[in-house]
Amino acid sequence: MNDVLITGASRGIGKAIAIYLADNGYNLILHCSKNPERLEELKSEIISKGVNCRTLAFDIKNREETQKILNEDIEKNGIYYGIVLNAGIAKDTPFPAMEDDMWDDVLNTNLGGFYNVLRPLIMPLIQNKKGRIVVMSSISGQCGNRGQVNYSASKAGLIGATKALSLELAKRNITVNAIAPGIIDTEMTEEIPAEIIKQVPMKRMGTAKEVASLVNYLLSKDSSYITGQVIAVNGGLYL
Repeated sequence: MNDVLITGASRGIGKAIAIYLADNGYNLILHCSKNPERLEELKSEIISKGVNCRTLAFDIKNREETQKILNEDIEKNGIYYGIVLNAGIAKDTPFPAMEDDMWDDVLNTNLGGFYNVLRPLIMPLIQNKKGRIVVMSSISGQCGNRGQVNYSASKAGLIGATKALSLELAKRNITVNAIAPGIIDTEMTEEIPAEIIKQVPMKRMGTAKEVASLVNYLLSKDSSYITGQVIAVNGGLYL
C-alpha cells in the first residue's frame, strides 16, 4: 500500500506535493478545510494520472471532527503509508499589536493540527510497522522573523515535535522528518518585497516543486535511514 495523506492540499505547496507524488505513483488522500471545489478539481487531475485519489474535508483545529473523520477513513480504507502535514496558516503583525485570536488560530492550526491529525494515526502506523511522516515547518521556525512571533512559535514547535516523535517511532520503521522552506513562490508570498528576495543568496524564490521533490524523497525507500531531521529548502537564506 502506498497511500499518502496530504493536509492542506488545495493550493500552493500542498498542491505541488500532490501532483509530484501522483506522478511518482502514490495514491493520495487530499485534505482541505476550505476550498472543496478547488480540491475536487485537483482530485480529477490526480486521477487522470492513473492513481487513486479521494478527498477529506475537516478543520484541523477541531480535534473531535479531525479524529472522527480520520478514524472513519482508515477503518474503511486502511492506514496510510505516508502522512504529509502541510496545512497551516499565517496571521502576521508586530507582537504588540497581536490580538488573542491571531495567536490562538495560528498555534491551534499549525501546532495543534500536528497533534489532532497524528493522534488517531500513530497506533495504526505502529501496528503496521512502517511509515513516513513529513512535517512542513519553516525558516521562520528555525530563525524567527519580525511580525511572525505566532507563526515562528508554531513552526519551531513543529521542529521539536518532529524530533521527539522520531525517537519514539524509529524502532518501528517509521521515519519523521521536517522540511523548512524559505521564500517559496506561492500565493502566500505574492507580496514579498523585492529587497527581501535580494537577500537570498540564490537571488530568487524557491518553487513549490522543489519542496515537493524533497517530500517525495523523504517518502521513498531511499530515505529509510533518515529520521528526526530538519531539512531547509531556502536558497541559502537565514533571516
